[in-house]
Amino acid sequence: MSSFQEYKKKALQDPEIKKEYDALAPEFDIIQAMIDARKNQNLTQEDLSARTGITQADISRIERGTRNPSLNMLKRLASGLGMQLRLEFISKNM
Repeated sequence: MSSFQEYKKKALQDPEIKKEYDALAPEFDIIQAMIDARKNQNLTQEDLSARTGITQADISRIERGTRNPSLNMLKRLASGLGMQLRLEFISKNM
C-alpha cells in the first residue's frame, strides 16, 4: 500500500474528515468518470478541447478539481465524448 493510501485510510478514521470526504464524493465521481471516458477513447485534453470548444486549461482544471463545471459544460463534455450525461438522485438509505 502506498504511503498516500495509508495516510488516507488513517485520515478517514476521523469522523469529521470522513464526513467532508463523503460530501465531495459526487464531484470526485464526475471527475473520475470524465477522465476515464477521455482516456478510454485515447483522447488528450487538447483533443477533447477541440471537440467541445472548452479550453484545454479549463478541462485540466476540471480534472484537477479546481474548477466546478456548469451543467451546460458537463453536457458539452459528454457530447464531445460521444456520450449522454445522466444525473440521478438516489436515496441515502440505499
